[in-house]
Amino acid sequence: MIELNDFYNDGSGWVCRQCDRELGADRPELKHSRIFTEGEAESKQPEFANPALARWTDKTRRTLTCPRCGITEPVDIS
Repeated sequence: MIELNDFYNDGSGWVCRQCDRELGADRPELKHSRIFTEGEAESKQPEFANPALARWTDKTRRTLTCPRCGITEPVDIS
């Protein structure tokens, strides 16, 4: 497993450590899995259960960015 300073992989994707700590107290415990609570988006502005879920900056998948706080970190696969 790749170790990063600002992100960690929770099994469903890369999560921003800082935003996850900030949002941790505000997030209610889910009684069902994400597939039952997110499903297909019925609105044009869908929201994920975890807004701290990181995105890749490009197709090469070498840099992660958090859409919430904007922090970025290069990922060294070697």
